[in-house]
Amino acid sequence: MSCFLTEEQQMLKDLCAQIAREKILPVREELDESGEFPWEIVKVFAESDICGVYIPEEYGGFGGGAMEMCVATEELSRVCGGISLSFAATALGTYPILLFGSDEQKKKYLPPIAAGEKLAAFALTEANAGSDAGAIETTAVLDGDEYVINGTKQWITNGGEAETYTVVARTKKGVGIRGISCLIVEKDTPGFTFGKKENKMGIRASATRELIFQDCRVPKENLLGREGMGFMVAMKTFDHSRPGVAAQAVGIAQGALDEAVKYARHREQFGQPVASFQGLQFMLADMATQVEAARAIVHQAARIVDSGSKDLAKISAMAKLFASDVAMSVTTDAVQVLGGYGYMKEYPVEKMMRDAKITQIYEGTNQIQRAVIASQVIKESAAKEKRGE
Repeated sequence: MSCFLTEEQQMLKDLCAQIAREKILPVREELDESGEFPWEIVKVFAESDICGVYIPEEYGGFGGGAMEMCVATEELSRVCGGISLSFAATALGTYPILLFGSDEQKKKYLPPIAAGEKLAAFALTEANAGSDAGAIETTAVLDGDEYVINGTKQWITNGGEAETYTVVARTKKGVGIRGISCLIVEKDTPGFTFGKKENKMGIRASATRELIFQDCRVPKENLLGREGMGFMVAMKTFDHSRPGVAAQAVGIAQGALDEAVKYARHREQFGQPVASFQGLQFMLADMATQVEAARAIVHQAARIVDSGSKDLAKISAMAKLFASDVAMSVTTDAVQVLGGYGYMKEYPVEKMMRDAKITQIYEGTNQIQRAVIASQVIKESAAKEKRGE
């Protein structure tokens, strides 16, 4: 169900559903097995003009926002959460430029991303800096007109495949998060190489690699905002991108529900379809209700992001938390509905279950989301009390 979509958003939804059905579905099993990056599908995204749905028209995009990004991500993820990530992770890498880039930076980097000519990636996580994003050790030292970057980033989605990287690094030591900055680094920059490609449980068609910086020099003009703004860049980026992860989770959950209902209608036991058994009907009812509720909070979060509100942290975290928990629950139940078949790779629900798990982990674990939500709720209560409400 898709309520309150504009005509353009419904057209985007239908287009992405068609791409997923006709182009992604035939190769999802093969790419999940091989772990090969879906470059042929990326070309289809580019030809279909969906790569820039969240990028302003003045920079070659469709002129939409978080809602369009979520609509597209959900439909693509409904068939494959891994392949859809080439699109969704590019949005994550692009948001720092959209939110904090100068007009010159936007004119240089956004048009090729909007056209689907280049992918983007966001580089924050390190071996010792996961949930504790302020603990990053990668350094960027200003030397004349260039920053010299040294360090290693870990688990970077689109790593090695993307051409444009927004990299969070420490420009000043001893001042905590105030010493963190964000820079744009291009793939072919000397001193910038890639480590191992990770062999993952799920989202296997998505590339996840180490980024290695050894005296990598980038122009100081590639700094996003000002020095010391990097932590804020990262947090504001997540506020805008987390509804996208939530949309991915909803898509995976919807895809699993679709498969479970179809199987239950056709599978016969005791002389009748298993869909006629009340115990299984109740499972399907709960799964469908969870998916619909998750979609509602994702759309609500996306609309608040697009409203220009600065108070995004709580609703974005809620959407990511709830939708990813729903995805894990629904895909697990889908495996159960299919029984022994659900456990087999020839049926897609075991893949969906593996793909769903990552949505509870990346872009902030769900434990971190709960911490963000609780912090905001407590602050809101204190503010109300202070106002005498």
